[in-house]
Amino acid sequence: MSPRAHAPRTSAVLQAALDAQPGEQIRLGDLVEPLHERAFGFLVLVLALPNFVPVPIGIGGPMGVLIALVGLQMLLGLSRPWLPRVVANFRIARGSAGKVLNLSLPLLTRLEKLARPRLETLTHRPASLFSGLLVVAIGALLALPIPFTNWPIGVLLLLYGIALMERDGALLLASWLLSLLTIGVFASASGVIVHYLRMLF
Repeated sequence: MSPRAHAPRTSAVLQAALDAQPGEQIRLGDLVEPLHERAFGFLVLVLALPNFVPVPIGIGGPMGVLIALVGLQMLLGLSRPWLPRVVANFRIARGSAGKVLNLSLPLLTRLEKLARPRLETLTHRPASLFSGLLVVAIGALLALPIPFTNWPIGVLLLLYGIALMERDGALLLASWLLSLLTIGVFASASGVIVHYLRMLF
């Protein structure tokens, strides 16, 4: 069995990253810095988690933009993510971060059971460029003001994050197919809405 197969699971990485930060305010850039090649998957996961916590309407907008930014960097072939200073310096209260992680942990651990290192070629370039393109598209969909979409899109982003962190090409392939299906559903729904608007006006 390869050494990578013994790498810490995603939930353990998230908890360790949180525990490693001193103080009550955690800087996002400090969470990402030690993760190296796992940082893209980590960022997708971190940005997906708020979609499962009851928050005021509108969280999908900023989260979607940030996720699209992460996907764009994957599409450009960067080896590790670059964060704008304002994003890297964004601080999260330790209590809030712990609450989000605890609320998301049951779903996260269930998804982890599906993942293991396999078809790892799909998690590296050039296949990772296609992942980046789809993450950009999913981030753009999340940013749109469409009700009741945060949770299903959040699950899809969790799949991406876990697949990238666990180097699971099979799970990544499933994420691609679900992304294309999701994009197709949104495109069809948009077409129907436009059609009825034309009929009305």
